[in-house]
Amino acid sequence: MILFGILLAAIAGAFVSMQTVFNNKVNEQTGSWTTTMLVLFMGFVASLLASLIFEGKNTFTLQHVQLWYWFSGMIGVGVVFCLVQGMRRLGPTYAISIVLTAQLGTALLWDSLGWLGLEKIPFTPAKLIGVLVIIGGILVFKFGGRKETKSESPVAE
Repeated sequence: MILFGILLAAIAGAFVSMQTVFNNKVNEQTGSWTTTMLVLFMGFVASLLASLIFEGKNTFTLQHVQLWYWFSGMIGVGVVFCLVQGMRRLGPTYAISIVLTAQLGTALLWDSLGWLGLEKIPFTPAKLIGVLVIIGGILVFKFGGRKETKSESPVAE
């Protein structure tokens, strides 16, 4: 069961990266808000169809859901908009690595404090070191490479 969860999480990570590239290509032809609207509308259509196929009439059973959780779609607007803008300014690898690190750090905070109805999981120095190692990896990725100069650029012979 754990391996299946790992596989699904890895697929989700690949999907986020792929979606970000696609969103960026749409953004090049339109604008950030048009891209955000298009992405979320297409996501709505796809998830509505999948829900109707797999859950049938239970799709519209929304009992016992606290009202404030219904606003998560609005958070999605910020996610898509910020991803499109971040990728345009930083490139896909750097932007996604920062996004994933921010996700991990935020999840660690929420888990440790038990926010949003999550089971409180004790904060440990090892967890903090894990996040710091990832941040160090991003810094090495961004600043640790050799910079190419114009004289080192390949020339056609």
